[in-house]
Amino acid sequence: MDRDALGIWALSRLSVWIVAAATAWLFAANGTDVAGWFDQWIQWDFHHYRGIAEFGYGGEPTGVPNEAFFPGLPGLLWLGHQIGIPHVVTGLFISLVAGGIAAVALGRLGELEGGPAVGRLAVLAWVCAPPAVFLAAPYTEALFLACALPAWLAARRGNWLMAGVLAALACTVRVSGIFLAIAIGVHWLTTRQAARSWSGFGWLFLPLVPLAAWMAYLKNLTGNWLAWLDAQAQEWNREFTWPWDAWANTWNAAFGGTQSPGFAWMFGAELVATLIGVALTVVLIVWRRWGEATWVGLQVAAFATSYWLFSVPRATLLWWPLWIGIALLAVRRRWVLWVYLAVSVPLMSVWAVVFLTGRWAG
Repeated sequence: MDRDALGIWALSRLSVWIVAAATAWLFAANGTDVAGWFDQWIQWDFHHYRGIAEFGYGGEPTGVPNEAFFPGLPGLLWLGHQIGIPHVVTGLFISLVAGGIAAVALGRLGELEGGPAVGRLAVLAWVCAPPAVFLAAPYTEALFLACALPAWLAARRGNWLMAGVLAALACTVRVSGIFLAIAIGVHWLTTRQAARSWSGFGWLFLPLVPLAAWMAYLKNLTGNWLAWLDAQAQEWNREFTWPWDAWANTWNAAFGGTQSPGFAWMFGAELVATLIGVALTVVLIVWRRWGEATWVGLQVAAFATSYWLFSVPRATLLWWPLWIGIALLAVRRRWVLWVYLAVSVPLMSVWAVVFLTGRWAG
C-alpha cells in the first residue's frame, strides 16, 4: 500500500512539473523572457513566508501583518537558507517530501476504511483535486498534512502520545492545527473503551504547548496575545460575520459584477467548496464519525463566519474524509471515479496555470 501511495504521489508530481514547464513557455508575455522554473513558484503567500524567514516577524514588512502566518514553514525556510539552499528550493523540497509522507498516511487511512483499493483511490482523488497545485507549491498544505494525517492515523490506532506530538507539530504550521487537536479530543472521547477510562487523555493537551509559546512570543513582540487572529481580521476580513451575510457577500463578489472575472470565478469556487464542506459534515454526523465531523465542521464554520468565504477550495485538500469518501464510492461504483477525474483533472490543470502565472488561485 505504501509503495502504491508513493508511486501515485511521484507520478502526480511529474504531471504538475510538466504543467509548470509548459506554462512558463505558453504564457510568457511578448518581449519578455520565459520565467524560470523556480521563479514560477514565488507567488502570493510565499512572499510572506520568505519575508519572515529573512527578517523575522519584527523585521521588514511584507505588505501584510506577518503575525497571520504561523512559524513552522518560515522556520524551515530559514534553516534551509542557513545551509545555502534558496528559500524557494527549500519550500518546494519540503512540499515534495511532506506530500509523500501525507500520501502514505492517507493511503493507510483509506485502507483502514475499505482495504488497499480504497487507500489507492483516496490518494489518487487527493492528488487530482482541483486546488492540488498547492500540494506542490512552497505553501503550508503539504507540510501540515505530513503532521495531521499521521496524527489522525495514530489516534485511530489509539496511540495518543504520537497523536498529541504530531498534532502539536501541526499547530506550528497552520491555525488548522487547533481544529485538529479538538477533533482528536472528540475522537478520544467517543472511542474510549470504558466511560471511566482516562488512558491517553493527558497527551491530548500537548498541542497547547506550541500554541502557548507562539502566543507568548506575539505578546512580547506586539503586546497582543492574539496578534495572529487580529492580523487575519485586518488583512483578510476574517472578523465574525453571520453565515448568511458571509454567503451573501461572497455571492455578490462572484456574480454581482464587483470583481474582475478571475476573482469572481474563484469566489464562485468558494461557494461550491463550502457547500461540499457542509454536505460532508452532515454525512459524517449521520455516520456518527464524530471526530471527522468535528475536523471538517469546525473549518467550515470558521470560513462561513468571516466577512466572505475565502480559501475554502484550498482547505478541501485537508479534508481527508472527502477523499476517502470518494474512494469508497469509486470502489462500489467505478463510474464515480471516471466522472470525478473528468471534472477534476481539467480544473486541476487550470488551477495550476492560474497560480503559476501569478493570478489569484484562492
